[in-house]
Amino acid sequence: MPAVTHLDIAPVMSLGLERRDDIAVTDRGVLEDRRFFIVDDADRLIDQLLVADMVQVRAWTDPDATVLRLTFPDGLVVEDEIHPGPAFDGVIRRLHTQGHEIEGPWAEPLSAFMGRAVRVIRTDQPGVLQKDGRLSMVTDASLDKLSQHLGTGGIDGRRFRMLINLAGDVAHEEDTWIGHRVELGDVILRVTGAIPRCAITTHDPDSGDRDFDTLRAIKEYRGLAGPEGKDLMFGVYGDVERPGTIRVGDEVRLLD
Repeated sequence: MPAVTHLDIAPVMSLGLERRDDIAVTDRGVLEDRRFFIVDDADRLIDQLLVADMVQVRAWTDPDATVLRLTFPDGLVVEDEIHPGPAFDGVIRRLHTQGHEIEGPWAEPLSAFMGRAVRVIRTDQPGVLQKDGRLSMVTDASLDKLSQHLGTGGIDGRRFRMLINLAGDVAHEEDTWIGHRVELGDVILRVTGAIPRCAITTHDPDSGDRDFDTLRAIKEYRGLAGPEGKDLMFGVYGDVERPGTIRVGDEVRLLD
């Protein structure tokens, strides 16, 4: 069965990914993953579809989200303890999200980098922007299949911003786990469905530049799917049934 090759989290939605050797999975997912997001003065979410090069900024936070560190491409590092400010209550990517603006040194350099006034929001509860703790998975074989259709030697899977990346020889083997439980390290997941993809997957994960038409390629060889038959699916979600730790090298074990 496929084994974990690497683990990537995004402490701040749409900023650069942080690679991990292991992740602590709770019943609400990975506490640090997507704990923060960025909005403008109108409370509109700012993501890579609006500011593609924001992926060049790296982020780190602790499991309790009491400290946030941002590292900018010019080497500037901004780090401080978090002090909650004004409340936020709105819908972020169709998810009702409550949080607080964090007061400190982050908004000014982010605004300068993005060319617009922005604020950083910390969710009140972890897991909200992971759809209540869902974990995402994809296999290298699926990425290789997509690379073949794109005519490139190898596509960087970070553009899909998946949490769990797996080795494997069978393209889209992860789709066959839908409706079943799998064990990874100490963690048991129920694989609930495929993941609909958006135009962010067409962006280079380091620069944010649009480089490959991943959506066209997925449509050509996989077709449309989803509840209304309008989505482009790639990778799968899993709901946490037993929390624990997942480490690089852990193998998938199909339970039922």
